[in-house]
Amino acid sequence: MDKAFKTEELNSLSRRDFFKKTASVSAVAAAAILSPSSLFADDENIVHHTQWGTTLGNELNENPYGLPSKYEHNVVRRTSSLMSSAGDMHAAVSMTPLHELEGIITPNGLHFTRTHNGIAQIDPNKYRLMIHGLVEKPIVLTLEQLKRYPSESRIHFLECPSNGAGEWKGPQFNSLQFLKGMMSASEWSGVRLKTILDELGLKPTAKWMLAEGSDGSEMGRSVPVEKALDDAMIVWAQNGEALRPEQGYPVRLLLPGWEANLCVKWLKRLEFSDKPWYAKEETSKYTALMPSGKAIQHFYALEVNSVITSPCPEKPWSDLVGGELVEIEGLAWSGHGTITNVDISLDGGKNWVEAKLKGLVLPKSWTRFSYMHKYVKEPLLLQSRAVDDSKNVQPTVNQEKAIMGVEGVYHRNSICTWEVTLKGEVNNVQVRSI
Repeated sequence: MDKAFKTEELNSLSRRDFFKKTASVSAVAAAAILSPSSLFADDENIVHHTQWGTTLGNELNENPYGLPSKYEHNVVRRTSSLMSSAGDMHAAVSMTPLHELEGIITPNGLHFTRTHNGIAQIDPNKYRLMIHGLVEKPIVLTLEQLKRYPSESRIHFLECPSNGAGEWKGPQFNSLQFLKGMMSASEWSGVRLKTILDELGLKPTAKWMLAEGSDGSEMGRSVPVEKALDDAMIVWAQNGEALRPEQGYPVRLLLPGWEANLCVKWLKRLEFSDKPWYAKEETSKYTALMPSGKAIQHFYALEVNSVITSPCPEKPWSDLVGGELVEIEGLAWSGHGTITNVDISLDGGKNWVEAKLKGLVLPKSWTRFSYMHKYVKEPLLLQSRAVDDSKNVQPTVNQEKAIMGVEGVYHRNSICTWEVTLKGEVNNVQVRSI
């Protein structure tokens, strides 16, 4: 029977001595479980009280909105001068730290951001949305009037069509965040555009919609009426709160699965016509340049895609011991529908094994995949390959280049490769195999 300690005796012992003494009094228990002394005696955070465990914490409402832990200070969006088209941060993009995320929802403060004229600060009391052109009943809505329509919430990803653009000729960034961080996923809340249009009435000749923003760039994009009447949304909330200014507060357009550039922020106007507008952002920009030198316009839906998020250059395997079981995890997505399966290759695409899809599997949303691997300290070439319910298969680098060439920077969805070295370091490489 274990020895019982009196209260005064316990008080005279240090926590370290107590663990050592209790570990030695029961040979039977020591044979059945790990000795407490071997587990705890050398861990100062166990054998001594921690500072936060012996003092008052912060007052409950010190930060009325709430803040991340100060120890998560490195989990932030990041940008690069290469991502700026104007030489400053007014026309630029910041990337989401994909390697630090869990699940399929991106926190609002980490959602990737693209601006063309800085972040507009709009007074919601002065906000107006005009819907006109080839509609039976043109209308101007205040924010409150817009919110009176029946709302719904849906989870979808947003991706810049130039996500991964730096890789079109070869690896550029040894970083997952800079390689694929121009995307995020959120729960969006607002009204289905079709609900409003059913009330206003579209004229039969209406074939196109112009979505225009109210920031200084007045971003304008032409959208086929079919999309407007399908799953397009006018949204005012993201992940349960009002849109943040960098995401288009108070209102933006959402076109699930299509280029994020089309999802116009700070939305002020929807005009309907019988032809597209050929705005700057759909002529000189956001077109798919082909090997022939010609460019494809009105190139909207984002292709099936995937990337391994762990390991990655920011999360190497350098601390693993040979023989450990480790999870290979990543994200898959498709603007054409729902991910049906993801395969993993450890040898650069020579052999493939099926990964497990985990968590929610939703259309035009991120999907998590996982594969358990026994680490044996050998060089690896890790790849993932996604398939969606339209039977689209993520292509190899060579397959993509055969169609897209090497000059086009948009809609690059070829298979990404992480080289894992003998030391467990992870590098961004390209495998030029068929």
